[in-house]
Amino acid sequence: MVLRLLAATGVATSLFGSSAFGGSPPPPPPPTDRIVIDSVVANGSGCPAGTAAVAVSPDGTAFTVTYSNYLAQVGPGTSPTDFQKNCQLSLSVHVPGGLTYAVVSADYRGFASLAPGASGTQRAGYHFQGDPRTTNATHQFKGGFNNDWETTDTVPAPALVFAPCGEERNLTIDTELQVDAGTSSPSATSFMEMDSTDGTIKTAYHLALRQCP
Repeated sequence: MVLRLLAATGVATSLFGSSAFGGSPPPPPPPTDRIVIDSVVANGSGCPAGTAAVAVSPDGTAFTVTYSNYLAQVGPGTSPTDFQKNCQLSLSVHVPGGLTYAVVSADYRGFASLAPGASGTQRAGYHFQGDPRTTNATHQFKGGFNNDWETTDTVPAPALVFAPCGEERNLTIDTELQVDAGTSSPSATSFMEMDSTDGTIKTAYHLALRQCP
């Protein structure tokens, strides 16, 4: 799934489909005065085609990913592979000339229903294409939980990994939800979702900018 987004007058517009239709004119060059997510490719069992959308904030310093089918679950009637779901986002991000960027924090939200004895895990990893340095974060939830959940990954300033100046490197974000039945009753169903069918549960990523040497 490819989503093309341009931030214009504070509104992000999504165009779904292929980036290389026969006979289509080449896309216009990106604006030079603001952050633009030029393209996003989403792959994974947690973000099947047509179930993830990206929008850029009006001030250009954040973007939001909205999911509609990101659900991990265990229990009667579920598939053996349903306990774990993942999604990899590969983003081509344009920033104004002379600047570079890093992900400084990310907010994740969803809903979980975990039976007593079960557990849920939410993971995320961030890196730039061709850069072995990866920032990872893991959050765990114990059974006996039935509520909205929210986590925040914050990268300390000294640990920020910035995109290389003067090079085109995609930002890769790997996320994962996992549910473990543990000691819960065999008849119990437990699930964890990062979902937004009502448009209110979203994942937000915040960017830091700095001047290139």
